[in-house]
Amino acid sequence: MSTLNGPILMVASMAMFAVEDALIKTLSVSIPVGQVGILLGLGGVLVFGILARFQGASLLTKQALRGAVLLRNVAEMFAVVFMLLGIALAPLSVVSAVLQAMPLTVTLGAAVFLGELVGWRRWSAILFGFLGVLMIVRPGFASFDPYTLLPLGAVLTLTLRDLATRRVPDTVASLQLSGWGFAVVIPGGVLMMVLRGDVLVMPDATAWGLQALTLLAGILGYSALVLATRTGDIGLTTPFRYSRLVFGMLIGVTLFGERPDAMTLSGAALIVVAGLYTLMREMRLSRARVN
Repeated sequence: MSTLNGPILMVASMAMFAVEDALIKTLSVSIPVGQVGILLGLGGVLVFGILARFQGASLLTKQALRGAVLLRNVAEMFAVVFMLLGIALAPLSVVSAVLQAMPLTVTLGAAVFLGELVGWRRWSAILFGFLGVLMIVRPGFASFDPYTLLPLGAVLTLTLRDLATRRVPDTVASLQLSGWGFAVVIPGGVLMMVLRGDVLVMPDATAWGLQALTLLAGILGYSALVLATRTGDIGLTTPFRYSRLVFGMLIGVTLFGERPDAMTLSGAALIVVAGLYTLMREMRLSRARVN
């Protein structure tokens, strides 16, 4: 059973994140999506601030405004803007599919900006993955929806966040990074409110309940992700990240009446295959270096 702990927790984490996306999309119908983000950020800061304090750490430190940590937080803020707007305005199935390109963009970014060696096989996988993204977004075609560029913007800024995370000092606690991640949702939400000309709305009882469930799903998803990566075999656990695509597609079809066409499904499959190949190749090379 212990061998399955990692994959089970990873699947549970991806399910919670997909539920969180669905709740945000539902809330954005009656509440400005920027306000949804502000409330989500406030709740997350409160929870992770308390947890960090119990571990002897604090969110109120100058480390949040220095070097790689500052770059990470700024990238996270813009990622939140792209992500929340994408969830609200683009089909959830499309958002879920495009997000699966992140392992490929992180590999690309690590090669370009961090000097990591990437062989021709992984470069080929990255190109095939980007072809899958183009099949989903379809720029220049009559069916092109500009809102599908929003999750692509989220992928790029989340990639910058992950690359910056690799340069964060070990003295920074994980709970601090999580708390700051929620904290930057607040200015991100304000930015969305300003850009869209939205005004604050007083949520009714139903909206408050959905907002609380959104926060709960986000915290449970994050907690399960941390446990999965710490307790499970990384090679066995990581591929199950792609289960988020399955959950996102199912929720989009069943709850929001979305109907992904053959091109979208083919593009999503190409991204997943390219990502899995890249992952397996990286693991094989890591084992070879150890041996």
